[in-house]
Amino acid sequence: MSKEKNQAEQIRQISGVNPLRCMKCGKCSATCPAFEEMDIKPHQFVSYVQNENIEALVESRSLWKCLSCFACVERCPRDVKPGKLIDAARQLVIRQRGQNYLKADDIPELLDPELPQQLLVSAFRRYRR
Repeated sequence: MSKEKNQAEQIRQISGVNPLRCMKCGKCSATCPAFEEMDIKPHQFVSYVQNENIEALVESRSLWKCLSCFACVERCPRDVKPGKLIDAARQLVIRQRGQNYLKADDIPELLDPELPQQLLVSAFRRYRR
């Protein structure tokens, strides 16, 4: 299995998304608040995963410009969830660079009385995969 094919499969596994369901309607990109700052738009991101062109995704600004607001997820008529694919690609990059992702044992030392509890739950869900 090629490196790109393996990475595309990892992105699909982490995200739990089937990019083949995408019908290229562009509704995800039309609703994206970061659209103007992205070099690869959400609907294009799905195509890159389908075509296993992962290196281009890793090098793109879009990977880090995505706000993770999941407006694209809500708007998709086919339940493709481009935001989850983008988040999974971020996880892949972070893991390849050897950085640690959040573990439950790491949370107590990060607690701050001013920090919203919802933020902690959200961060734990995102970075424990």
